[in-house]
Amino acid sequence: MSESLKAFGEVLKVLRKRAGLTQEQFAPMVGYSVPMAASIEQGRRLPSKTFVDRSEEVLDAFGVVRAAAKHLTRKAGLARWFEKWAELEALALTLYTFESRFVPGLLQTPAYARTLFEEQIPAMGDDQIEVHLTARMERTKILTERPHTIYSFIIEEHALRRQVCVPEAMREQIDHVLALCERRNIDIQVMPQSRGHHAGLGGPLCLLETLENAWYAYSEGQATGNLISDPKVVSLLQQRYARMRAQALSVEDSVSLLREIRGAL
Repeated sequence: MSESLKAFGEVLKVLRKRAGLTQEQFAPMVGYSVPMAASIEQGRRLPSKTFVDRSEEVLDAFGVVRAAAKHLTRKAGLARWFEKWAELEALALTLYTFESRFVPGLLQTPAYARTLFEEQIPAMGDDQIEVHLTARMERTKILTERPHTIYSFIIEEHALRRQVCVPEAMREQIDHVLALCERRNIDIQVMPQSRGHHAGLGGPLCLLETLENAWYAYSEGQATGNLISDPKVVSLLQQRYARMRAQALSVEDSVSLLREIRGAL
């Protein structure tokens, strides 16, 4: 939470109250959930350009909201190349994720994520670890704050079996994934090791649909991230993801395998 985010939130709150609107009234007027709008007002989330523009119009703010937004600083704990995706991710109508390296960030527990940061090279200081951990846990809130968003995750079996952290923390991680499987808007599928070739061997990928029904994709390497907006490339990745959903275990069979993995820890 930066000072500029808190200042923007205060400006927004004053203008909202001047307009005679409660948070419950204001949020749907700008096309956002109440928890999301409240998080921005509290200085806990970076507002998107769409949020800024809609707030400017709804509050008849004479350019004040846009002016305040110009002074926002990047959110600590997020890689620069990931910032735009994180902004889109927080507002997605649909979000698909394929991960072959580890449990996807949105599904991680604090203990699991902390181990990833503690073992990162080059080594992070304690303060850096806390900042990155806070940012990651903030991201995970969208799974509960946006119950109408459709989430799909496909995870390689070996990524779930890899004991990234101590057994107790791994059991907690698998239990967390199993709990998320019970949510109506979240599908979690496992790509079994018995599946030889599949459509995701090119590496991890994410796809999302925005409020305006535009689709974007994101792919990540060792120290880079690539936000993809080219419709032809996005369409190709959508085809690959659709094939992966057919190649992975069903949601029900995935839950059974997750329980088996949990029992073996």
